[in-house]
Amino acid sequence: MTGSRKLLIFGGMALAAFGMLYGLQYALFIEHQTLDHMGGSLAQSFSAAASRNLGQSQAALDQYGETKYDYVRQVDAHSHWIGLAMLMMVLGVIFERVNFSEGIRQMVAFSLLGGSTLFPLAVILQTYHHGALVLKVLAAVGSGLVIAALAATAWGFARPRTVA
Repeated sequence: MTGSRKLLIFGGMALAAFGMLYGLQYALFIEHQTLDHMGGSLAQSFSAAASRNLGQSQAALDQYGETKYDYVRQVDAHSHWIGLAMLMMVLGVIFERVNFSEGIRQMVAFSLLGGSTLFPLAVILQTYHHGALVLKVLAAVGSGLVIAALAATAWGFARPRTVA
């Protein structure tokens, strides 16, 4: 088994396990309180609007928006970790058919693992530092690594086999 194949399969398994454990701890300890907060903010906003208190209604809607921002990123990040990990494991099974040298396949595999780890991590960190430019850049770099690695993999599959 080549190094690139091991990196994809075992890196994918580790990333999937991490994503599942992260999702489990979020579901057990945080998600229900977050959903209650979102529902409470909406109820408070509608109640304030019915009382013609538009300032309070808008403040409650703003609170809902903040909570929803965090919730969506938490759920998306752990599901991206798991989905990208599954893709890595599937690719790992057939990665030796990518028509590149092992060194290039290792670089592609490392880029896929690095991007698949960095992208969701940067998205989660954005919930703690809203609007932080460095985290937006890290998320873009992570997703760019994944896109580049997948494009290189597709190119490697499409290249004609060379006879040794």
